[in-house]
Amino acid sequence: MTPFLSIIIPAHNEERRLPDSLRRIMTFLREQPFTAEVLVVENGSQDQTAEVALSFARRHANVQLLRESRRGKGLAVRSGMLEARGTYRFICDADLSMPIEEVTRFLPPQLEGVDIAIASREAPGAVRYGEPWYRHWSGRGFNWLVRLLAVPGFRDTQCGFKCFRAEVAEDLFRRQRLEGWTFDVEILFLALKAGYRVVEVPIPWYFDPESRVRLWRDSMSMLLDLIRIRRNWWQGLYDAPN
Repeated sequence: MTPFLSIIIPAHNEERRLPDSLRRIMTFLREQPFTAEVLVVENGSQDQTAEVALSFARRHANVQLLRESRRGKGLAVRSGMLEARGTYRFICDADLSMPIEEVTRFLPPQLEGVDIAIASREAPGAVRYGEPWYRHWSGRGFNWLVRLLAVPGFRDTQCGFKCFRAEVAEDLFRRQRLEGWTFDVEILFLALKAGYRVVEVPIPWYFDPESRVRLWRDSMSMLLDLIRIRRNWWQGLYDAPN
């Protein structure tokens, strides 16, 4: 039976945050009228992330552990998206900085007729909680570069919660090239080139002081990735599956 929803959780060194997040997700799913699966994608962890996920999977038939030997959030998400079976496939950060109860706003019947729904911390109606000013303005600066170089028109491309129709996920993630933080800009770039309908969903978002993003080092790497996206497009690398 094809599940209605697949929740994909990229998990690198998440042994501490993952157990509570999985419990909250399972509590939420038990109250829903639709079927769902949860795929935890562990990649290159140095802690007990895989063991935590496997223990949970043994007690819950709809939870599955996938393993990648190499690091990279984009790599983990791609593996999960292409392994998932759901009609809708949702990327979910392990810290649950967006309450899991908000997921229904990305799905029918609350949201109809779209190919991709992305969580936004900047769209009208969104609320940020506890974010330091320097993180906020560095994010706005990067978004300006994203709109200039790759994906115009979106207020927030980097929030880690995004939902795809199955057919759209299969198309885009098979052509993905970037394996790090900037993979979602690449995916949205390809989505717009393909003519898919993308909408921003305003959400409540809670800053996690244990965020894995290293502000200055990762920002420079992500800037180079924006240039790589343009280069890959000009070279025709997205014309065939990766």
